[in-house]
Amino acid sequence: MTMEYRKFDGTYVLRLDPDEEICGQLLALAKKEGIALAQISGLGAVKAFTVGVFDTKTKEYHANAFEGPYEIVSLTGTLTTQDGKPYLHAHFAAGDEKGHVVGGHLNQAVVSATAEIILNRISGTVERKFSEEIGLNLFDFQ
Repeated sequence: MTMEYRKFDGTYVLRLDPDEEICGQLLALAKKEGIALAQISGLGAVKAFTVGVFDTKTKEYHANAFEGPYEIVSLTGTLTTQDGKPYLHAHFAAGDEKGHVVGGHLNQAVVSATAEIILNRISGTVERKFSEEIGLNLFDFQ
């Protein structure tokens, strides 16, 4: 099965199925539907994911990969654009069978059972621009 969704005014209700990758599906939807700005939230279950933390002092990114049965405790983020293309910035927390939760900036997550995601489209566009000072792609309101 592949991601299915319905649109209600500016809100998209999505269901992802086993083996679908969350970030890729969100970016594909943004491209298909011409979504330039949106807020994302979701939950579900995953079998593999990679999250990380950006060290602002060293400007290095530290990623950690996890495998096994995890429940999505929180998926939250924004869809914007960079160089006119969809740009996803999402954070993710997931809990294991013992209730231990890990999380961070979401790089990828593969669905095990399902993921239920709400995407609220916002009228307008916010581009991102790389900040040499911070070392990240930030909202650009110029």
